[in-house]
Amino acid sequence: MEWAYRYFESQTEIVQMSVALVLLAAIALLSRFVVAVMLRRALGSLRERSQSRLIKTFLDDRVLERLTKIVPSLVVQLGIGLVPFLPATPALVIRNVAFALTVLHSVRAISMLLKVIAQRSEEFDAQHRSSALKSVTQLITIALYCAALIVIIATLINRSPVVVLSSLGALSAVLMLVFKDTILSFTAGILISSNDMLRSGDWIEMPQAGADGAVVDISLHTIKVQNWDNTITTIPTWKLVSESYKNWRGMSESGGRRIKRSLWIDASTVRFLTESEIQKLDDIELIRDYLVGKQEEVNSTNAARKKTLGEAASLPANQRRLTNLGTFRAYALAYLKARTDIHNGMTLMVRQMESTANGIPIEVYCFTSTTAWANYEAIQGDIFDHLIAILPDLGLRQFQTPTGADMRSMLDGFKPLPLATPNTDNKPKAPVATN
Repeated sequence: MEWAYRYFESQTEIVQMSVALVLLAAIALLSRFVVAVMLRRALGSLRERSQSRLIKTFLDDRVLERLTKIVPSLVVQLGIGLVPFLPATPALVIRNVAFALTVLHSVRAISMLLKVIAQRSEEFDAQHRSSALKSVTQLITIALYCAALIVIIATLINRSPVVVLSSLGALSAVLMLVFKDTILSFTAGILISSNDMLRSGDWIEMPQAGADGAVVDISLHTIKVQNWDNTITTIPTWKLVSESYKNWRGMSESGGRRIKRSLWIDASTVRFLTESEIQKLDDIELIRDYLVGKQEEVNSTNAARKKTLGEAASLPANQRRLTNLGTFRAYALAYLKARTDIHNGMTLMVRQMESTANGIPIEVYCFTSTTAWANYEAIQGDIFDHLIAILPDLGLRQFQTPTGADMRSMLDGFKPLPLATPNTDNKPKAPVATN
């Protein structure tokens, strides 16, 4: 070993300096792999044995891998002073570059640690994931990179970071413009989280942004929504505070989904029920109690009017009678209450809306006992299939715009006038009478 040292000293200054630089670079690169192996063996077993989530987070492989990248630059900073015959200026440049790399890799390791913390938090609280922690970690990462950039620039130009910051004062307006979205998005993220306005997995509708689907990702700057056609809509985070949107989470948590649909009844089919029709409808179990109660109420009212009006009480206009439309509403309400897939603990009614040129709308307003989309549509379809089919039993007909088939059936009974016989003698001819 002594002979190698003597041989090294016998070489020229340039050779000694070059060999020392090569050895320093080799040691720096090798040190990273040595430290990586030692960390994996020493800390890997500790992580496996530990039950603490905090320790598992700090000893994550991704964090350790970035930490090992700091070692080569540290070795260069410590060893550059041992290189013989290296001028002061190159030594200072190499030391500054190594320090800049140390700062960069340190910030990258911290940012990875913050990312792992955010991911572990989402995994731990998957049902109530919010944007607060993720937005905060992203903002801290941006701040760290900005600070690291200032330190790196100051190091490379061999100036104090204060000097670099003072020179950036004139660019404050530009910096505010550049980071405008970041500031707005961070503030919006805090408001969204503190008010529990949005969570990952929520179904939202935002027509002005073309979004109608489930939230799949909430980050500092954007919120990703996977629409029901599997397309992705990206919305700036600040827009969910400054603009309105509909969140369907309340529907999912309530356990009931609303049905609000109308049947349009042909007004020409609405009439009073006859006694024979009432007796026939009395066999329907769902409205038997309704008919009995209504008949007693009607008979009592008519008897009272007979005492006050006398013979005039026999006029149809002075009598109270049941209508087929009112009976249909009672039947529809009883039918809904009898179904087990309709939520009886929520609003349940069948109401008549204002008549229009399209008929009389009878609106069904209720909530299903399930929020699953496919089941909800099946229940809604079954209800209206049944109600439409029961209309003829009550003498009612659903209104619909005439179709081509309706027009053809109307024209089948129409007989056009025969063509007139040509008048060859230019004399007026009497019209042909047709039956």
